[in-house]
Amino acid sequence: MSPTTIILIRHGETAWNAERRLQGHIDIALNDEGLRQAGALAEALEGEHIDLIVSSDLQRAAQTADAVARLRAMPVQRDPVRRDPVRRDPVRRDPLLRERCFGGFEGLLYAEIEQRFPVEFAAWQAREIDAPMPSGARVAETFRQFYQRAVSAIIHWGQAHPGQTLALVAHGGVLECAYRAALGLSLDTPRDFPVLNASINRFHLLDGKLSLVSWGEVGHLQPRVLDELN
Repeated sequence: MSPTTIILIRHGETAWNAERRLQGHIDIALNDEGLRQAGALAEALEGEHIDLIVSSDLQRAAQTADAVARLRAMPVQRDPVRRDPVRRDPVRRDPLLRERCFGGFEGLLYAEIEQRFPVEFAAWQAREIDAPMPSGARVAETFRQFYQRAVSAIIHWGQAHPGQTLALVAHGGVLECAYRAALGLSLDTPRDFPVLNASINRFHLLDGKLSLVSWGEVGHLQPRVLDELN
C-alpha cells in the first residue's frame, strides 16, 4: 500500500505573532505580512498534486488555506436536480486542527502571563505536560490533551484518504505535535526545532504511523519568517 502524503502547513503571520501575544483559540486574522506569505506559499505549491486541502476553522489558517486553493483548479460537481455545475468549497474546515486552547493565557503578552500567573507560567515553560492552566473564556487543554487531539486529527484525515496527497493548514502547536509523533520525541523535552509561519512540512502516513519527509521549507518566503514563539 502506498503511504498517504501529508503536507502540513503553519498559517501565515498575524499581528499577535509579531508582538508575542498568545492566540490559542482566539480568532485572529493574518496581517499584511501574513497575507504576503500565504500568497508566496500558494505559488510554491501551485504545481504540486494535492487531492484535498483541509484547514483549521480559525481564520488565520483558513485564510492561508484559501490562498493555496485559489491558485488551483476548483473541483466541480453537478447539481443532481438542475444538472448545473456547482462549485464546492475547495477547502474543508476542521476545528480539531485548531491551536491548543490556553484558557486564561489567551490574549496576553508572554510577559503579562508571567506576571499574572507565575506558578502556571513556570509549569508551562518547564514543559509539565499535565499541568493545568487557568480557565478564561474557554477551558484550557493540557499539552497531553492537545497532543492527542491534534495527532488524532492528522491521522484521521490521512487514513480517510489512503495513498492520496493532503495539504493540512494548521498552527504552530499542531506542527510541533506532528513532529514529535513522527520522531517519537517525548512530550516533556524542549522544543529545539523551528516552527515557521507559512512553512511547508512533509510527512508520510502508513499503517497509522507518521514519518517525517522534510521539515521547515521556507525558501518561498524570503525575505523573512517568524518562528513559533516559545
